[in-house]
Amino acid sequence: MAKETMLHFLDEQLTKKMSDYEVAIDWDNRNHTIELVFLLFAENKEQWLIDDATGVGSEEEVIEFEDSILLYDPVKSKIDPDDYLACLPYAGKKGMKKSELVGLVDYIKEILDEGQGDLLDFLDQEETDVFELHFDDARYAQIVAAYKGPDQMIPYPSY
Repeated sequence: MAKETMLHFLDEQLTKKMSDYEVAIDWDNRNHTIELVFLLFAENKEQWLIDDATGVGSEEEVIEFEDSILLYDPVKSKIDPDDYLACLPYAGKKGMKKSELVGLVDYIKEILDEGQGDLLDFLDQEETDVFELHFDDARYAQIVAAYKGPDQMIPYPSY
């Protein structure tokens, strides 16, 4: 049996816990990063003109919102934190603690559950100017701390 890696573990966790959302894993082995990409969809009943982050407007019936969290090697990866909802370091080939990965998936589900409602509110209320998801480091740490079970390292995948 192949050794469990961050990619395999995250794929299993996301499949098990995130069936209500569209989520993808993008592994950039050259930059030593794993990006967790998630999408939210909402009906734009009033067909408001919505500008995206780059200023492009859309009046589509269904609004698609995409964001992501990046797992990176602080020594080898080149990243721009402004491009992501959050950037979390891992320990090179050792990877990340199981509690951090389980906590991350649980917290992403919480973020998306809250975000889906916020997106619908954004589309229903004229006075809301901006929609964005929020990552709270303290909340993530709280979820990780609540993890019960052995806290082994889940290694970064080899090529």
